[in-house]
Amino acid sequence: MAAMAAGEANGVMMYYALARLAKEQGLNDAAATFIESANQEAVHAGFYATLNGRYPKDFWNFVRSVGKAETKGEAQVKELADKVRAAGFAKAADEMEIFAKQEGHHGVVIDELLKKYAPENSVAPGQKVFVCSICGYEHVGDAPPEVCPLCGQPASKFVEKV
Repeated sequence: MAAMAAGEANGVMMYYALARLAKEQGLNDAAATFIESANQEAVHAGFYATLNGRYPKDFWNFVRSVGKAETKGEAQVKELADKVRAAGFAKAADEMEIFAKQEGHHGVVIDELLKKYAPENSVAPGQKVFVCSICGYEHVGDAPPEVCPLCGQPASKFVEKV
């Protein structure tokens, strides 16, 4: 299942790239077809990832980490856009600046979802919390996950929160 999820996720990237290339060549109908395929591949990837247990069923702590990463991602993408602009690729940098704002907006939307649906504190007294030292993802359980669902790092990168 993990290989299926990864293959489908790669398909999302591939089809969206093909759509961009087709659009650049004026092939709007081909671009639309590639986008439709990319959207379907995204659904497939999510299905296989769920079947494989890639993300926790009690997902609100995970969503908190995703929100933080999205908010942080705005500055990271903006910084990269500045470097791309300095390298002489202004058009690409302009688009990346839009992406940066979208990343920040994702963080805002996630915060709104958390306020609306998430329990105040989904960590019961006595439960252990393990934090990924790379991305800050917090896992509640007796042991860290084998792989961080947010950044893909191994269990050895987790430290117990005290």
